[in-house]
Amino acid sequence: MNLFKIAWKYLTFRPLSTGLNVFLLALGLAIITVLLLIQDQFEKKMNQDAAGIDLVVGAKGSPLQLILSSVYHIDFPTGNIPMDEAQRLSRNRLVKNVIPLALGDNYQGYRIVGTNHDYLELYGVEFGEGEAWEEPFEVVLGAEVAKRSGLTLGSEFSGSHGISVGSHDHDQHNFIVKGILSPRGNVVDRLVLTSIESVWYTHDEEGGEEEADEEGVEHHEEETHHDHFHHPVAKTGFPQTEETREVTTVLVQYRSPMAAVQLPRMINSGTSMQAASPSFEISRLFELLGIGISLLQGIAFILIGVSGLGIFIALYNSLKERKYDLAILRALGASSMQLVILVFLEGILLTFLGAVIGIGLGHGFLAFLISQGDPMMTSSLEPWIFLKQELWIVAYALGVGIIASAIPAWSAYQTSIAKQLTKA
Repeated sequence: MNLFKIAWKYLTFRPLSTGLNVFLLALGLAIITVLLLIQDQFEKKMNQDAAGIDLVVGAKGSPLQLILSSVYHIDFPTGNIPMDEAQRLSRNRLVKNVIPLALGDNYQGYRIVGTNHDYLELYGVEFGEGEAWEEPFEVVLGAEVAKRSGLTLGSEFSGSHGISVGSHDHDQHNFIVKGILSPRGNVVDRLVLTSIESVWYTHDEEGGEEEADEEGVEHHEEETHHDHFHHPVAKTGFPQTEETREVTTVLVQYRSPMAAVQLPRMINSGTSMQAASPSFEISRLFELLGIGISLLQGIAFILIGVSGLGIFIALYNSLKERKYDLAILRALGASSMQLVILVFLEGILLTFLGAVIGIGLGHGFLAFLISQGDPMMTSSLEPWIFLKQELWIVAYALGVGIIASAIPAWSAYQTSIAKQLTKA
C-alpha cells in the first residue's frame, strides 16, 4: 500500500483548499527568507566595508550620514573640512594613519572618489588589468563599474557633478582609465578611484570657466590644461599645495586603544570637525532597522500560524468526510498506525511544498528588489545564495505540519471499521 501516493491524491482532490493553505504558508516563509538573506548579507557587507577604519572625521552634521557617505558611499556628504586641520590631525600621536577622501562627483551614478594609494591597500585590492593612477585625471575602476559601464583600459569619460545620475557633466577634462580592479565583493567594486588632485582640478576648471564667461572672455580647450595637471600626484598622505584646499572626510586608524577614548572627544570638542565611529553608528543603525525587521517577522509568523490553522481545519474536515474511506483501508489490511502516518504525510506534504515555494519566492523577490533598486545600495546583495539557516525554515514548516496533523491523526487512529461500515 503506497501511503505517499494516497496522501498526494487526497491533497490534489481539493486543489483550491490545498492551494490556499500552501500559498499562506509560502507567503509567511518568503518574508522570513527575504529578511534572513538581507540581514545576513547586509551585516556581513557592512562589517567588511568598515574593516580597518577606526574613525571617520568630516564636517559637522549627522554622524550616521558621515559614516554612510564616507565608508559605504550611499549618502550625501555632510560637507568639506579644511585640509590644514586634517593634516594637523594626522600628526597627532594617537593616530597611526589617515586616508583623505574628496567626494562630490559621479559617473553614471558610481561615485568618483579622490584619495591616495593607501585606500587601495586598506581594502587589499588586486588589479585585473592596468595599475594605479600616477598622474591627475587617471582613474582606477572597481570591477562592477567596469562591467556595467563597458569602459576598458585607455577609455576616456567625463564625470558629472554631484553624487546622483542626471547632474551636469564636467566636460573640460576627461578622465582616463589606468587600471581595473578584480572583484572583491566590497564597496570598492562600485567606485571610481582617482587622486585628490583630480577632483580639485576638475572643480577648479569649472569655477575658472564660469568666472571667465561672466567677463565675456573666449575660451579654448587647450587653455584649460594647466601645468600642474602633469605633475605626479600624492600617493600617500595629503597632497602638497600652497593653496587653501579642502577634503571631504578623513579615514583614521588608531595607534593604540587609548585613541578610541581620547581622540573622538578631542576632535568633537576642540575642532570645527566631527568624528564618528563606524562600529558604533552601524550598531545604532542595526538597532533602528531591528524594529522594522521584528515587525515584519511578526507578520510572517502570523501568516504561518494562520496557514497552520488552515491546514488543521482542512485535514480535520477532510478526515470527517472520508471516515468511510479510512474504514475501507482498514478492512483491506491497513493498520491504525498506517492511517496515522497517512494523515501526517498529508500535513508534511502540504508544509514541505509551502516551504519550497516560500524559499523560492523569497529569493525571487529579493532578486526583483535588487534589479529595481539603486545599484550603489543593492548590488552587493546576492539573491541566489542559500544559507544554512534556510534549513531551519524547512524544519519549522514541517513542525507546523506535524502539529496541525496531530489531532486529525489521532482521530484517524480511533477509526472503527464496524461503526463506519455500518453507517454506510
